Formats: sequence, C-alpha cells, structure tokens
Amino acid sequence: MTEEPTANGGGNDPAAGDSNGDGDGSDDGSEGVVRRERFSGGPARGFLSSLAADERIFAADLAVDRAHVVMLEEQGIVDEATAGEILAALADIEDAGHQALPDGEDVHEAIETAVIDRVGPDGGRMHTARSRNDEVATCIRYRLREDLLSAVEATLEARGALIETAESERETVMPGFTHLQPAQPTTVAHWALSYERELARETDRLLDAYDRTNHSPLGAAAFAGTPFDVDRERTADLLGFDGTMDNAMDAVSARDFLVESTAALASLATTLSGLAEDVVIYANKGYVEVDDAYASTSSIMPQKKNPDTLELVRARAGDAAAGLNGLLTTLKGLPRAYNRDLQRAGGHAWRAIDGVSEATEVAAGAIATAEWNDAVLADAAGEGFSTATGVADALAMAGVPFRTAHEVVASAAEAAGDDVDFETLEAAARDTLGESLSAYVDRETIESALDPVESVASRDSAGGPAPEAVAEQIVTARDDHAADTDALDERRTAIDDAVAELQAEVQTYV
Repeated sequence: MTEEPTANGGGNDPAAGDSNGDGDGSDDGSEGVVRRERFSGGPARGFLSSLAADERIFAADLAVDRAHVVMLEEQGIVDEATAGEILAALADIEDAGHQALPDGEDVHEAIETAVIDRVGPDGGRMHTARSRNDEVATCIRYRLREDLLSAVEATLEARGALIETAESERETVMPGFTHLQPAQPTTVAHWALSYERELARETDRLLDAYDRTNHSPLGAAAFAGTPFDVDRERTADLLGFDGTMDNAMDAVSARDFLVESTAALASLATTLSGLAEDVVIYANKGYVEVDDAYASTSSIMPQKKNPDTLELVRARAGDAAAGLNGLLTTLKGLPRAYNRDLQRAGGHAWRAIDGVSEATEVAAGAIATAEWNDAVLADAAGEGFSTATGVADALAMAGVPFRTAHEVVASAAEAAGDDVDFETLEAAARDTLGESLSAYVDRETIESALDPVESVASRDSAGGPAPEAVAEQIVTARDDHAADTDALDERRTAIDDAVAELQAEVQTYV
C-alpha cells in the first residue's frame, strides 16, 4: 500500500561518489564500492513491499479498479473497448487469486502490472486520473467497513446471549461485590444486563466508526485532485459509500477513521475483559460452570477444569490497547499529505479487529452455554452480611436518620460478624438509640430485610435487581437489540446493492 513510485536516483552506479572522489576504482575506494554494491537495490525493495500483507485488500482493490474504469468510460476518458479489455483482465486476475500476482511494491502495482500483461500498454489507462494514494485510502475504507459490520454482528450475538441469560436467571440470587468484597445481594440477570448495556454502547461506537469510515477518497489523486473530468460521486455510489471526502488532501492522508475504529475495538475488548474476569472468578467460587467447549483440563491434574478461553478473551484487551497505541504513535506528527509511514498504520487496525471480533464470539458462546449453580449462589448471596444496607435502609425508611441507622447496623456487625439477627440489632439499637427497634419497625420488617431474596425484591426501582425491574430492563434491551440489528441489516443491504450494481455495470462491458 504505497504512494506513487519515485526515481531511484542512479544509486546503482558503483563508480559514482567513491571515497577518493576520482572514480578510478583504486584500492583506497574498493571497500566503498563493494559496500555500495551490497546495499544497492536489493534489500530496500523488499523492505518497501507490502504485497503479502495486502492480500487482505485484494478484493477491495479489484472492486475499486472496476468502479474507476466504469466511471472513466462513462466520462469519455477511456473508450468502451479498452474499458472492456481492462475489466476482462481484472476478472482473470480475480480468478487467479492474490497468490498469482506478479512481484510489486504492493497489491495495487501488482494488479496494474497484471492488467498490462494481459491487455498491453492500454491496460495502463486504468490508472488514469488517480494515484495510489487515493486508491489505497479507498481500499482500506472499503475493507474496513466490512470488518466493522462483522464486529457489530459479534456484539449483537454477545448481547443476545446475555439477554437470554437474564431471561432465564431473573430470580437467581447471587452475591454482588465492590472491591471484590461481598457488598449487596443481586441476581444473575442483573449482572448479565449490566454487561449487555455496556455492549450496547460498544455497538453504537462501532456503528459510528462505520459511518465515518464509509466515505470515498477516490478521485482525490495524489492529494491535489485531478484535471480530468472525473465523477467522484459515481464511483462512491458504485462502491457503496455514503459520499465522498470533501478535501482531496484530507482524503488521502487522513487515518483518523482507523484510530476511531481501533479505539472502539479497544473499548469493546476492555468490556469483554471485565466480563471474562467475572466469569473466571465465579467459576473459581463454584457459582458457574463453563461448558467443556470453552474450557480445558490440566496436563497433569485430571480434576482441573480451566476457563481458559475466557482468560484469552481477557488478554485480548492488552493486544487491542497495544494496537491503538501503535497506530497513534505511527500517525503522531506526520505532515500532510502522504507519507510512507501510513503503510504501517493499517496492520494495527486489522489485528485489533480480528482479535477482538474473535474474542467477542468466544465470550458470547461461553455465556450462552454456561450453567449457573443456583444453590451455591443462594448460599453465597448473604455472605459477609451483604444485607446490611437493606437493614439500614429499612430503619431509615421508618424514620431513623440514615447515618444513625448506618451506625446501628455497623455496631451489630461488629458484635456478631456475619450472624446478625434481630436480637443483635435490637441490642445495637438500645446502645446507639437508647430505645428499642420496635419504636420504629417490627420484627417482620427487619427479618425480611435480612433475607437476601427479600432484599433483592425490595430493590424494584428503575434499573434495580428486583425481578420486576429486571423485566423492564429486558424489554429495553430487546428493543435496542432489534434496532441495532436493523441498523446492521440496512448497512449491509446498501453494500450488497452497490456490489450488485457494480457487477451489472461491469457485465455491460465484458
């Protein structure tokens, strides 16, 4: 993925600029001549080449070439017969595959060479009114948008798995934690929906990145436009882009769409890492069993079942963050317009999107197939006097100032640890308030507040873990999931329609 080639500057002349400056090949200059011969032409060409890495955008380049040739013919820049020959050659090249391309600095040069090999000099007319600069930028956007939609689809699958978990585990009480310490009882459904909501925002970020990616740089040429009467809107339509880049210099040099996409992927990976960490911890405590398809056993300890796919999901966050940092560092301080550094930019995004999309699919599968241990979760839900806040809330709702209620419950916890009951609280109230609990609440209210199931049921405000509150959250989650699925389908349909239109136009020539 390189810009227009430049002249080599005569670096292959072994006599030029010898150490004596006289070019006579004397012994004093022989070492320099040998050195120049060693470094002349060879290794640098391979260092410059991106042909192998460009396999990812091979199909994109062929589509861009076809749209450009169709437009050139429609504008009268290339005659119909030549356009037909070029388009037929591109079909042959597609059938032969990337591996059959001739050597070149990049896929774009190699495809052009292959066209000329088949058509003759007129094959070079394919490159009229464009540069490799706008061609590269267009190919990257064309391919990246497809990958972004695949990532969106993966998030929708993960969200669907979490919604299904919430549906089936709406009343499954479990411990909730802050600082990894028992905090308050909640439900598996409430936990699952907390991640579904975050993944919904990750979906939105990916769709936003898609929309800003989906604009065509083609026709910007090297960076200053072209004197040819090109129709940039026509090629944008044929390629399924929503529009064109307004400024030609910006069109070829901007890679902020890569940054935005990679940042969205890094954010998604971070969310998945938290989800994976929770499940790894829950598996350790016996709360959940990960399906065999997402676990492995030890090579030496036969009793072990390790949730190691989720450990790898957790690790992908580091890969994605490194990719984002690498991309930003590559782009930092680049002058306008095209610089060869940009050849190294795309790889960071490709690696991030592949790794994070795969991790999303694995996380979705692990959640969809996991088995939650209701009995273990119920026993653990009250550990660490996790209903303490509920008791303090009950006292506060009965008229005790909350800070005073907090002091009463804390005193009871200090006296009895996890085994706080009505009598313990009664004693703490007499010490703190100077009067009985019955002056404020009855025994039934306190004992209900001490019960994890009842504690959860009492938290029925919007967004809470009570089954009724969770049911409302599930409705919202399903509605949002359906809307995002429609958004994905609309974008894919637009691309498919453009592919069909381009194919139909090509058929009129071939």
